[in-house]
Amino acid sequence: MQRSLTADIDLDIEGRADLILQVSAARPATLASESLEVAIGGERAAVTEIVDRCGSRLHRVAGGPGRLTLRYAGAVEGCAPAPATSVAETLAYLRPSRYCQADELYLETRPFAQLRGFDLLHAVEDFVAETTRYAPGESFGSDSALTTLRTGRGVCRDYAHLVIALLRARDVPARYASCYAPGLVPMDFHAVAEAYVEGEWYALDATRLADRRTLVRIATGRDAADCAFVSSYGGSVWLRSLRVDAHLAAGGGVAATPDDHREPVVMS
Repeated sequence: MQRSLTADIDLDIEGRADLILQVSAARPATLASESLEVAIGGERAAVTEIVDRCGSRLHRVAGGPGRLTLRYAGAVEGCAPAPATSVAETLAYLRPSRYCQADELYLETRPFAQLRGFDLLHAVEDFVAETTRYAPGESFGSDSALTTLRTGRGVCRDYAHLVIALLRARDVPARYASCYAPGLVPMDFHAVAEAYVEGEWYALDATRLADRRTLVRIATGRDAADCAFVSSYGGSVWLRSLRVDAHLAAGGGVAATPDDHREPVVMS
């Protein structure tokens, strides 16, 4: 299965800024081809790659003021095993985080108190899918799992945050993953939750908008704060445009049946 990925980002930088970009397929993905081009003010910018413990590839660029353009293209072959998870990491993914306040949601999880393993994962995912309305443009970057639970609306990151917070409240390690999602409508960067059960991280997508079997991981973290496609330090940064595309290559080969959300899927 080959997946073709592109991302085009156009930013205005006011002052000098240190930028961290996360748009590349995470390691250990098998890349048939890949390119990343970044320019500031029309001049090619120096890019430094940093790889974190989960395989997320952070690209650091310093410069400005001026207009920054980024062009990423990649072709990912097959599925690669995710890096092994240490006990320390699973403990970190049990704790509350900025957007996933698990310590404030324990009472909300009482209906799931008798459930364990995959039964618990399915129940939480179903609850979020049934009580949340997918509403682009109606949520904010500052919204958390508590906001989503209260308003009943959001986008992929909000669904993921609520799933993560509820699972952590039931003592299941859960984390956030940004990804490319072939065939997603509307097309954009996507986000899913992952839960640690029986020694594996399983992908959960309560939006039901993407086929989990075709996802390509970009970044992994506690919540969206760890996985933003652009983070800036120093000068101010304004997004002018963002274009994302992900699709299966011709003859890429994927099951003709729809994604069965009861079926455990380990994301590549």
